[in-house]
Amino acid sequence: MSYTTSKNMLENAQKKNYAVCAFNAENLEMVQAIIWGADEMNAPVIIQTTPSTARYADFAYFYSIVRISAEHARIPVALHLDHGNGFDLVCNAIKSGYGSVMIDASQKSFEDNINITQKVVELAKAVNIPVEAELGQVGGKEDELESAGTAYTNPADAVEFAGRTGIDSLAVAIGTAHGLYKIQPELDLERLSEIKKALRDFNMPLVLHGATGLSDETVKECIKRGINKINFATELRQAYTNAVREKLNSDKNIIDVKIYGNYARERVKELVKEKIGLSGSVGRG
Repeated sequence: MSYTTSKNMLENAQKKNYAVCAFNAENLEMVQAIIWGADEMNAPVIIQTTPSTARYADFAYFYSIVRISAEHARIPVALHLDHGNGFDLVCNAIKSGYGSVMIDASQKSFEDNINITQKVVELAKAVNIPVEAELGQVGGKEDELESAGTAYTNPADAVEFAGRTGIDSLAVAIGTAHGLYKIQPELDLERLSEIKKALRDFNMPLVLHGATGLSDETVKECIKRGINKINFATELRQAYTNAVREKLNSDKNIIDVKIYGNYARERVKELVKEKIGLSGSVGRG
């Protein structure tokens, strides 16, 4: 296996009731850490970049890094645009080789969200690229998108949204938030079950954003109730940055970036393996 789209990954996860981990990467070392960790666990994996990450290094750079790294792995690897906030941005990601995209128009009205998502789906379907969208609003801040609160996903709206847009997967708002939690959130798990049941005729994989900081028990319960893709971003950034800081503080004479880069890469890899173990995707590659 090697570079692919996310479609088969999520369909398999839904059939067998587990989740595929999707990890946000910011540089070469994080891409390697994610793929190496997933490869050791024989688990499918999705690497994600946000719009600001793409501006930092361009879609083409990340596509090249992920594509080359995936060629040396035995597992399926997909590159996904996380929280794509405009039609042109999604187009650029697809043109650059991304195998999966998210259009996030959840800040818009219900009808505007549908209209924007329809345009993206029409484009993506023409080149067999799966599309994720969001309904309701996951709280916190992710890139330029920020929500002061959480507008929970309505199951009936989810049915209409899926039917009118033709999306492949849906990110739901059930009480999670992007970033670090100050207190443990209380998720509306019954709502998650209701959404999954309402969408049963669509065979719709559901996506959980804002998983950083959730308890293991909560994550497992979300998977049990229908989550098939789990996003991890903040924890990886935190692990990488803390490792670099730790290494530099341990030896003020270090100037070789490879020394602390390697140290941080290993720290992220161990975290990736831990999250994959939690997701139920071990051995699913």
